[in-house]
Amino acid sequence: MAGRLPACVIDVGTGYTKLGFAGNKEPQFIIPSAIGIKETAKVGEQAIRRLTKGVEDLDFFIGDEAFDATGYAVKYPVRHGLVEDWDLMERFFEQCIFKYLRAEPEDHYFLLTEPPLNTPENREYTAEIMFESFNVPGLYIAVQAVLALAASWVSRNLQERTLTGIVVDSGDGVTHVIPVAEGYVIGSCIKHIPIAGRNITYFIQSLLREREIGIPPEQSMETAKAVKERYCYICPDIAKEFAKYDSDPTKWIRRFEGVNAVTKKQFGVDVGYERFLGPEIFFHPEFSNPDFTTPISEIVDTVIQNCPIDVRRPLYNNIVLSGGSTMFRDFGRRLQRDIKRVVDARLKLSEKLSGNHLKPRPIEVQVVSHHMQRYAVWFGGSMLASTPEFYQVCHTKEAYEEYGPSICRHNPVFGTMT
Repeated sequence: MAGRLPACVIDVGTGYTKLGFAGNKEPQFIIPSAIGIKETAKVGEQAIRRLTKGVEDLDFFIGDEAFDATGYAVKYPVRHGLVEDWDLMERFFEQCIFKYLRAEPEDHYFLLTEPPLNTPENREYTAEIMFESFNVPGLYIAVQAVLALAASWVSRNLQERTLTGIVVDSGDGVTHVIPVAEGYVIGSCIKHIPIAGRNITYFIQSLLREREIGIPPEQSMETAKAVKERYCYICPDIAKEFAKYDSDPTKWIRRFEGVNAVTKKQFGVDVGYERFLGPEIFFHPEFSNPDFTTPISEIVDTVIQNCPIDVRRPLYNNIVLSGGSTMFRDFGRRLQRDIKRVVDARLKLSEKLSGNHLKPRPIEVQVVSHHMQRYAVWFGGSMLASTPEFYQVCHTKEAYEEYGPSICRHNPVFGTMT
């Protein structure tokens, strides 16, 4: 154990992939989950389009380099958390390991993450790639929600560490609400919300476009992204917020300065209502998506109500935030307030229905924010993969050669290291 190199932790998300070594506090690299490849023609079957003569299969770029490379088709191997193109995924892993982490895969154990409701077949494909192509000595595929719960332990005392909780995981591409009981995901109760970081960026982009002139069209997306990351926050009451801005605009309106990539001239944007309207679509989705109108607080409540009755109280008491889109100021506070209102109203109603004979015990609602929230999944993986127990629960190369990829269908929950 002492002479062993640290495990590699790779968290592939829909929007961004986080790479690094176990035991570190934050990932070494955060790159977009994109890959730029050469495609010979736009028509015909995928295999024929990518047919190459010689070593051109090494000619591709991943992450930010994929966007900068000219003459390459940019593809996204992961959609909504699930891998769509395994051929590209294998190449993606190849550069992650050799070019970014500069690791020799035969010397490191690997911890990869999977989205909720990942299929067992996907785990087998992943195992095949890791064991056959990269010859890794050991592999563990962890559920993102469980790692996010483990990451929230940094803000808790030893006695309070638990693997029961509800994870609100909101990244760039998708938001999931995932109930976990004793380290096992309650799959039938998972809900996903079609609103995440990218939707907020699009919404801010449309608001800015309608009002501001002078933003170069090809830069409006990155301007909106910068505005979102720098100035946005969650407000307690939207009507009061509008009034606040109208009564004293100089105090609240911010100025964003950018440089036109083509002409190199400066341009400025006034950032007003976008500051609170952007992230508000979590709580009022109908602002940006007419087909979907359920606020996130209601969804969390519904998910908990669908769970077995004996875990509902612990779930309300441990709502854990994870992912970059939960980083808005006061997000946790607003979510806690809204869920508390729904829960208290329900308790009042049940008391009233019993003719005021039954006084239900109040339900504690607690939303946990912590400083590792942004890459909570990666950090949880880094924590768990640096424990000796990790090496005991990993699937090894020997076991893979003996039994085949089906061994990776089940990854035992560990991390009851409380």
